[in-house]
Amino acid sequence: MTLARRALLASLNRALGRARAVVLAGPRQSGKSTLAAMCVPRRGARWFDLEHPVDRDRLHQPLTALEPLAAGGGAGPVVIDEVQLAPELFPVLRVLIDRSDAPGQYLLLGSASPALLRQASESLLGRVEVIEVAGFDLEEVGAARERDLWQRGGFPRSFLAASDADSLAWRLQAVQRHVESDLPQFGVNVPAPAMLRFWRMLAHLHGQVWNAAEPARSLGISEPTVRRYLDVLTQTLMLRQLQPWHANLGKRQVKAPKLYFRDSGLLHALLGIADFDALLAHPRSGASWEGFVVEQVLRIAQPAEACFWATHNGAELDLLLLDGGRRIGVEIKRADAPRITPSMQIALHDLQLDALYVVYPGESRYRLSDRIEAVPLAALLSAG
Repeated sequence: MTLARRALLASLNRALGRARAVVLAGPRQSGKSTLAAMCVPRRGARWFDLEHPVDRDRLHQPLTALEPLAAGGGAGPVVIDEVQLAPELFPVLRVLIDRSDAPGQYLLLGSASPALLRQASESLLGRVEVIEVAGFDLEEVGAARERDLWQRGGFPRSFLAASDADSLAWRLQAVQRHVESDLPQFGVNVPAPAMLRFWRMLAHLHGQVWNAAEPARSLGISEPTVRRYLDVLTQTLMLRQLQPWHANLGKRQVKAPKLYFRDSGLLHALLGIADFDALLAHPRSGASWEGFVVEQVLRIAQPAEACFWATHNGAELDLLLLDGGRRIGVEIKRADAPRITPSMQIALHDLQLDALYVVYPGESRYRLSDRIEAVPLAALLSAG
């Protein structure tokens, strides 16, 4: 079973129609290769998988291998999968791309990494468009499977697994593989046991404001080192550091980022949550729901800027979306019937919000006041 990713495919086709090269960047097993195969036959002569020894040999002399393909206009893009494994290709690609203004010459696939994004931005500046490919989102799986998406996360093999046990087993292996195999390939030389301990520790900090002191003390390392570990997991799209909003309000405001696992399924695997009943009973259930909603809202709304806001006096707003001069607040409540809180009223006034939406796991959409509305998560799909 597969799911059509129509919006993502449309974005890819638009990018190939205007940019000379396109980078699909995302975690392993997020569906990049499947998406690319819809544009170019996977085993054709124009496809190179750099994890395959034969394809690596074909690119031993990259200019000789790629130049004839680049000259064959109209045949579709040349696809290079796991391109971060061969950073020496980027200067060659720059030369070949500059020989023609034609769009859609190359489609480069890479597991997101500091090295990949740096090479794409520096070597191919002005020549490449980057599209982020994460797991399935609510728009792709449909509102009827919201519960499954929250529990299992959006990685295709986890979400589409035959059973909860199979899904959990895949996620646990994915965590192990990322630490033991992926990170060293990206040039991250962090001992696997230390990174695994750190990742499990972060699962209990999900949804909280970042403070390096306690993780550093628990791991017996310095705060700059623990910050580097955090940045590594952020750059590989495992974590999101949601930045705080600062306003000149005469109030002491929180200035550290908030941490979220980008995939709720990986979070649940690290917390030892096996099924939906266990998820509902877990003490981190509310924090998990908050992070899940944050990720879905950002992927559906795609605002120009997103952050959170909090003061040291306890007022806070889970999401502040800034787009086109409008300020939209999002508060996330795992409650059957959310109500207006003093914190919401402070945020509405101090941040001069145009509207505030309270996202909750219910079915009815209703107004709490003139500018505050309770909205089921699934209702965001029709709102766009």
